[in-house]
Amino acid sequence: MRSSEKLMTQEARSAAPSRKKTLPTAGKQEGRGRTNNDAAVQHYQAAVQLLQQGKYEKALGLLEKLLPEAPVEIQDRCRVYMVTCRRQLEKDSLTFQSPEEHYDYAISQLNTGYYEEAREQFNSILTAHPDADYAFYGLAVLEAITGHVQDCLNNLSRAIELNAKNRLQARVDNDFQNMVDDPRFTELLYPEVP
Repeated sequence: MRSSEKLMTQEARSAAPSRKKTLPTAGKQEGRGRTNNDAAVQHYQAAVQLLQQGKYEKALGLLEKLLPEAPVEIQDRCRVYMVTCRRQLEKDSLTFQSPEEHYDYAISQLNTGYYEEAREQFNSILTAHPDADYAFYGLAVLEAITGHVQDCLNNLSRAIELNAKNRLQARVDNDFQNMVDDPRFTELLYPEVP
């Protein structure tokens, strides 16, 4: 019996290496999947770096190429960054016939909740036209909506200084609703007559 036990043990040992041969193959396939995921993550990181450097066209191209093969974990982020790239590319190509048209665009950004883009547009108007009272007024509205009280007061004050009609407009503008309890706001809109 002992010889039969030895024979069975030897057979088991000889069978074991054949099982081991299948394990490395499976491991290599998993490794290839990981390698593909690693490559996708590296391409994703390169695209994000291009985006941060302001190279939106290159980043967009890389993200579009990556998206179909990207791991599920980063597909949504790829889509978000693609939208960001497209928005930036559109913004760079914007041209306006007049400062008023530019202001209308800034207001549309404000109304749709793109506050930072609206701020950029108002500041762009003021860079080109430092006495554009309507741009200061737009910034005041933006600051009121976003809860930056002192910035709102500063911009509204400058808008009124440049054009007294802005005082009347601000009195009836619902966008300043959260400012009505601030005595500085009330004083700005209803100054005492000397």
